[in-house]
Amino acid sequence: MRFERNVVFWVAALAAFVALLWLLSPILLPFVLGMAIAYVLDPLANQLSKRGVSRLLAAVLILGGFVVALALLVLLIAPVLAKQLSAFIDNVPVYALRLQAFVSDPSHPWIKRIIGDNLTGADKSVGDLMNQTVGYLTGLLASLWAKGQALISIFSLLIITPVVAFYLICDWDRMVAALDRLVPVPQRETVRNLGREIDATIAAYVRGQSGVCLILGSYYATGLTFAGLSFGLLIGVISGLISFIPYVGSLTALILSLAVALAQFAPDWTRIVIVAGIVLFGQFLEGYVVAPKLVGESVGLHPVWLIFALFAFGYLFGFVGLLLAVPLAAGSGVLIRFALARYFASPLYTGNRPP
Repeated sequence: MRFERNVVFWVAALAAFVALLWLLSPILLPFVLGMAIAYVLDPLANQLSKRGVSRLLAAVLILGGFVVALALLVLLIAPVLAKQLSAFIDNVPVYALRLQAFVSDPSHPWIKRIIGDNLTGADKSVGDLMNQTVGYLTGLLASLWAKGQALISIFSLLIITPVVAFYLICDWDRMVAALDRLVPVPQRETVRNLGREIDATIAAYVRGQSGVCLILGSYYATGLTFAGLSFGLLIGVISGLISFIPYVGSLTALILSLAVALAQFAPDWTRIVIVAGIVLFGQFLEGYVVAPKLVGESVGLHPVWLIFALFAFGYLFGFVGLLLAVPLAAGSGVLIRFALARYFASPLYTGNRPP
């Protein structure tokens, strides 16, 4: 009966947490974003505190440097990206016509062998596919914006997020200690071990994957730009930003770069092959060099589970869900492994009754 009561309590607590998250999701973005910034910057504050710097001064120095660096980055890159994005949207119909002409060109018999004799339908499908893809991406961004920022202005986001991050950095250790005191004494060591494992999983993924996104985005943007591809910087930045979703960033870079390269360079196959080689080499670096070194295999987040969590939470809670997906997926994975270990050691599984 005690076990059943515990199960009912935790299931009810989980249901209440999800319901509260769903109800408050329109106003949670600055708080969740501030918490994420504080979590990432807290180790640096700990290092400064060990060197004799007060926690308040450490928070001011770290957050101030972070805000200045982010502002400089936005001021330098945002105008170029906005210009390329506007030009890309304007050129989508032109690129669709060029791809249609490329598919229907009789000098490309290999395309006919691949897609069959009905080239007219293929011609239409290329343009429809591009228009549908652009429409889907636009709708997805609009949906994330509507769900994540319906009640939040840009001004409040820029003001509240640094304030939340500042106070959380200052009080992070005290908050952890307060939560630790709330745990019942008999279960305190078990909860501490689970918390350490969850923290290690989240830290390894978030900090490692941030490095992966930065390296891949810089590589794609630089390589595609030097290859002469139009909108190379835009494609590289977009691919790098969404590289935290397994396989999605690399596939986005491949599809967008090849589509633009075919529309821009055809029939110059040398330059098309160069663009494809740049993207494929980036995928090789991601899979065999960068991701294993920075993220490692000890994170414990299966790619399928992570993709499901990102899409599910993004669909339910918008941009807030994307921020919460990785911590919740990591925590769920640790708790599920803990529950399975307890189950395998229980009399219910082994069949041995306790003395």
